[in-house]
Amino acid sequence: MSEKIKPRTLPGFMELLPNEQILFNKMKDTIQKSYEKYGFLPLNTPIIESADILLAKAGGETEKQIYKFQKGDNDLALRFDLTVPLAKYVTQYYDKLTFPFKRYQIGKVYRGEKAQRGRYREFYQCDIDIIGNGKLSIINDAEIPSVIYNTFKELGFDDFTICINNRKILNGLFISLNLEEESAGILRTIDKIDKIGIDKVKEELLRDVESDKVETIIKFIMIDGDNENKIKDLENLEVDNEIFQQGLEELRQVTKYIKIFGVPEENFKIDLTIARGLDYYTGTVYETFLNKYRNLGSVCSGGRYDNLTEYYTDRKMPGVGISIGLSRLFFQLEDNNIINAENESISDVLVISMADEYEMCAEVATKLRNEGLNVQINIEEQKLGKKFKGADKLNVKYVIIIGEEEVKNKVVSLKNMKTGEQQTVTIEEIVDKIK
Repeated sequence: MSEKIKPRTLPGFMELLPNEQILFNKMKDTIQKSYEKYGFLPLNTPIIESADILLAKAGGETEKQIYKFQKGDNDLALRFDLTVPLAKYVTQYYDKLTFPFKRYQIGKVYRGEKAQRGRYREFYQCDIDIIGNGKLSIINDAEIPSVIYNTFKELGFDDFTICINNRKILNGLFISLNLEEESAGILRTIDKIDKIGIDKVKEELLRDVESDKVETIIKFIMIDGDNENKIKDLENLEVDNEIFQQGLEELRQVTKYIKIFGVPEENFKIDLTIARGLDYYTGTVYETFLNKYRNLGSVCSGGRYDNLTEYYTDRKMPGVGISIGLSRLFFQLEDNNIINAENESISDVLVISMADEYEMCAEVATKLRNEGLNVQINIEEQKLGKKFKGADKLNVKYVIIIGEEEVKNKVVSLKNMKTGEQQTVTIEEIVDKIK
């Protein structure tokens, strides 16, 4: 007899127990319904693409993390994110799409990075993007926070903040200070402010930047108050740069329309420290935080970009979008006891047979399923106690017991698993009693 192989899952790949998977699916379905409420259309691009398609924009660490392999003469790769496939898609099907093109995609992506707690090599992303043909109104940038707000409210959260900024404001400031070449490094330092604090940020900046310019940058990122006051303070800086002024006007418009789209002011704020997507985002940027769990980092992020399809076509196709990393979010929420899958169930009823003939079990289960209930049956030769333990593990609300007496009298025993109450009812009464 050959030696058995020990079952194991590769590091960085998530597998859930059934009750956890039920909760995960509920969250995924909630996100999908929220996206569809705003008119985003479903998209499902292949997990495997030609390597040259996926690698068109890749480089540095990104390229090292992409899973590549060869099949016959074909160089193939697993998708790294859902944005590059979107760029390919809108270029390929340009003539068949209606612009602005609003799409959502929820699917797995693959990154060969170092596996660690809460960081996966295979994980779900939940993306939305609005793609323009030639141009795209700034008002779209204001609708995106409305989608974020609705999605997290539907997921059951109230205390969260959507932080917004505009890369043009940052870029314009750096140009006005003659720090354009150093801007990427400065932004990386600013991005650490939550982790290391303002004093350490200042200390790091002083290594490469003159002190008077560092003071201007610190004064800029420390602008405080409500959204209206922050915009006034930005105006009062009197930065003589066209890009800065353009970004300020965009931020003014976005904050105005976010309110019109129904997002309460306590759930969004201008945050001038948000500096994500150094080489990618060109305008509005977003980061979303759960206020009581800021240590989890951003749970939803994204922004405006101008060059989505530059590697596939000369057409200008700007866009704005966000992504929720669902696998990581689910792990973090469960790990911090913010959500609990312990009582999740997919079944309303478990039908247990205690007799040798199983026709009545099948009839009752079919009747209940036809009435829209989720029903399992257990007709195995097991002791009653074991069957009830199974019912507890499945978290079913009701158990229907069918034994010889029940078959003879055309009734069933119905037990409420929460209250322990058990009663005898006719087959005709079952549906009403359960519903």
